[in-house]
Amino acid sequence: MRTDLSPTRVPAPLRDTQRLLFIAKHARWTGGLHPDDGNHALYHREMRETLEQIGMPLLIADSYPALFDPPGADFVFPLLNRGGFFNSEMLVPLLCNRLAIPYLGASPIVRGLSDDKHLTKLEAAARDVPTAPWALFRRGAPVDVLRCPPARRWVIKPNNSSASWGVRDARDRVELARSITEIHALDHDAIVEPFIDGSDVEVPVITLDGAPAMLPMLVFEQDDPTQLRTYEEKRDLAGHVGYTIREVGDRDIAARIAEYADRMVEVFRPFDYGRFEFRVDARTGDIRLLEVNLNCNLWSEKLFARAATLAGFSHRDLVETIVAESMIRQIRPSVRRNAA
Repeated sequence: MRTDLSPTRVPAPLRDTQRLLFIAKHARWTGGLHPDDGNHALYHREMRETLEQIGMPLLIADSYPALFDPPGADFVFPLLNRGGFFNSEMLVPLLCNRLAIPYLGASPIVRGLSDDKHLTKLEAAARDVPTAPWALFRRGAPVDVLRCPPARRWVIKPNNSSASWGVRDARDRVELARSITEIHALDHDAIVEPFIDGSDVEVPVITLDGAPAMLPMLVFEQDDPTQLRTYEEKRDLAGHVGYTIREVGDRDIAARIAEYADRMVEVFRPFDYGRFEFRVDARTGDIRLLEVNLNCNLWSEKLFARAATLAGFSHRDLVETIVAESMIRQIRPSVRRNAA
């Protein structure tokens, strides 16, 4: 994976002729924190404003019916990832495929592969990338908690969730069974794995010159490595855990994580941008892949954008690079980077 980084601009022939459709739940938002979705509404507003700065003709939509018929757009930027129903992250790419409109991000089947934590772990295991032992409980199948790996404490979460939505923990098998049942009641499959005391290391990957490029990896170091982070905390709807965000200082750990990320990137490319998340055990230094988040959060306050800043990218640089590389790949493969 390349590490020499410089922004890509949307070439003038594309900027002047291509109409970009931005579709997100809060694409038209103008207020502050949303009462249910918190800072996600601010994120969508910022993305709309950043896309406006690029100078392309911009169309706005906030619901799936915008793509039931041709929308008058040449390219789609989909952020309608959590549509309120199971596997909703695949619907916008599917609708785009039906209309033969190119779009940012991976294909629907690859989106499904990355969003299904169980399948991602199988891909990791096949490539000798360490991941915590786990058990999957699909809705409608029998729940036998004896299948869960032994642990002093388990984390239970929807198998397809993002931003820790629905996550919970358990310290005995009675709590474990109850947590799985609760997640099934949310119309989701459940995945169970041992809780690892430690810190998350995020590896942000974009595309440059058509190849994956890794931004500086960052460690989210909690003051209390045993504290479980929640959806409400990540969306600014509840108090924050104490933490420090910094670059990974241990060269050996950084090199091992980079090697594991390289292996996983090859599973999903082309995907335009994504975040590869690892957990580092606070006591042993062991590294485990947690999950892969394609079409992840690009808000300027989140880790991906902070890593881009360390690489010398402004927020606009980051967003424009992601859009430009995807458009060049799909619409004008012959257009060179940074063409005037």
